[in-house]
Amino acid sequence: MKVLVVTDRFFPEEFIINDLVQAWAQGGMDVEVLTQVPSYPIGKIPSGYKNTILSSSRWGTIKVIRFRTVTGYRESLFLKILNYANFALFASVAALWIGRKYDRIFVYQAGPLTQAIPAVIAGKLYRKDVTIWPQDVWPDSVYAYGFKRTRLLRFILDRIVSFIYKNCNRIFVSCDGFRDKISRYAPQRPIYHFPNWPVVTPCGNGEGDRKILLDKFNFTFAGNVGKMQNLDNVIRGFGMASAENDNIQLNIVGDGSHLDHLKALVEQEQIKNVVFWGRKKQTEMPAFFNASDVMVISLNDDPVFAITVPVKFQAYLAFRKPIYCVMNGEVRKIVERSNVGLCANPNELSDIKSGFLKFYAFGREGLRPFAAGANDLLNSIYNRETIIESMRALVLEGR
Repeated sequence: MKVLVVTDRFFPEEFIINDLVQAWAQGGMDVEVLTQVPSYPIGKIPSGYKNTILSSSRWGTIKVIRFRTVTGYRESLFLKILNYANFALFASVAALWIGRKYDRIFVYQAGPLTQAIPAVIAGKLYRKDVTIWPQDVWPDSVYAYGFKRTRLLRFILDRIVSFIYKNCNRIFVSCDGFRDKISRYAPQRPIYHFPNWPVVTPCGNGEGDRKILLDKFNFTFAGNVGKMQNLDNVIRGFGMASAENDNIQLNIVGDGSHLDHLKALVEQEQIKNVVFWGRKKQTEMPAFFNASDVMVISLNDDPVFAITVPVKFQAYLAFRKPIYCVMNGEVRKIVERSNVGLCANPNELSDIKSGFLKFYAFGREGLRPFAAGANDLLNSIYNRETIIESMRALVLEGR
């Protein structure tokens, strides 16, 4: 069978869909990818790519069809929305042009749900089997990002969401908490829980990596640096802790729209021992993970984020590092149930401060017991081979 993967993010952009498509291709599936010219996260076209209307290339054995993207969206909400509309339009035209030759269509939804529209249209027109794997849940995430829940917006979003999910043959959810939200819009559609697995994994023993960071007790946050990550509170809480203990350091490894604001916050409030490393390639991340003592995960205290498990969580587990969970909801339940770290109230600076100091009090030897819970989760819930093969079977069998 021939499978078309529709995604707004693909290599060289670093998302889990790269690993999934590569694994499927290596397993004998005939996979092609429909995506846009890469530009994430800086909103610019990387060296080696041209922002042409339509192009075709190969990534290994995988054929990749790309269309023009909108750049400059990082600092502009208008351009960001225009980019979303651009994807829906150009991908729809391309899908109508090439969709007939595929047996299955698979949607990886990392951005807005509207990116599934091309797959749904092609699926309806050519009677193709469509599967979607959303990484967040609409319309809840739209409201969480600050859009006012007006009657008109709710009317529009509810109909878009219902149209898309009802026209998918099956739905894979990356977080089990998405199930109830999505089933309201498509009660007859089968929903399967397939979480993300670790994409950044240890290489070598990592013993020589500690020299990357200063010789302090190192906490590290890795990933997108946006408003939703609640890093204002994390940094302020850390500042209260570092004022009492100069032996701790907070590393922010990543880039995003909120980075300049956080740098200004650290300078204005004279918070010491916070280091911003900027964006690093995925291949560079194992060194930072190995050199860290504790990994930090945080999100704003919003209902939609309470059911979200960020992909970095699995990567942290892969390195058997204790996790400092500064958020409520599903991740906090997993951390506490599996004993893989400590948690703090994301709205209470004193509680966040206390968590930093508690970890330091354990000492490096005292952190070792947290690794056992990580092993259990990786061997059961987040097992890469099991997830990939189960997804493949459902997509190909059409069940």
